Amino acid sequence: MNIEGSVALVTGANRGLGRHFVERLLDRGASKVYAASRNPTATVAGADVLPLDLLDQGTIDAAAAVAGDVTLLVNNAGISTYQNLVRGDLSEIRREMDTHFFGTLAVTRAFADTLGRNGGGAIVNMLLALSWFSWDGATSYRAAKAAEWSLTNASRVELARQGTQVVGVHLGAADTDMMSGYDGPLLDPADVVRAALDGLVAGAAEVLVDDWSRTVKAGLGQDPSAFYAQVADSSP
Repeated sequence: MNIEGSVALVTGANRGLGRHFVERLLDRGASKVYAASRNPTATVAGADVLPLDLLDQGTIDAAAAVAGDVTLLVNNAGISTYQNLVRGDLSEIRREMDTHFFGTLAVTRAFADTLGRNGGGAIVNMLLALSWFSWDGATSYRAAKAAEWSLTNASRVELARQGTQVVGVHLGAADTDMMSGYDGPLLDPADVVRAALDGLVAGAAEVLVDDWSRTVKAGLGQDPSAFYAQVADSSP
């Protein structure tokens, strides 16, 4: 994927990693960047602002109708409700799954044919090391990101014939509003976006941004008891 001259659409673009994606894509020569968000109030100079709510199919369809020139889709938008699956609020658990899995799927479906018509292009899905393990206190979020990871792999398989590159980006935690109150080490969002875009340009299917994501990925083949003991010992 060549960023220079590309036309990108970034979801969740009004803050955090999404805003950094918009800025860096413009810096790296994208000819147009659609900054899409549920409440598009904050803007980046040079970006085209679009309303897009992952839980509102009408806004997704409207965005796809406007942005028919997209060659790069960045699925960044997400939420965290801090619910556990067994005893948490089921309505919040559903909202989390609807956002990360069904919302990301809806956006992917809306733009898949557009990418195909425009030469294949690419999709970047922002995932986490938490796609691969669970942690008490927010197991719902972990389940939703695991589902999104599976969606990423499925999209890669399904869209390979039309030449669409699908990249899953995994990291521990970045210094964004969503992680406010977290007392562990936080990555600079600019570094996360740089790693994601470098991986995209290099043709990667998966980007492991930090040592934490690499450690968790390497542990997937272990016995679960040993794996979770290791996670507990090395958790950021």
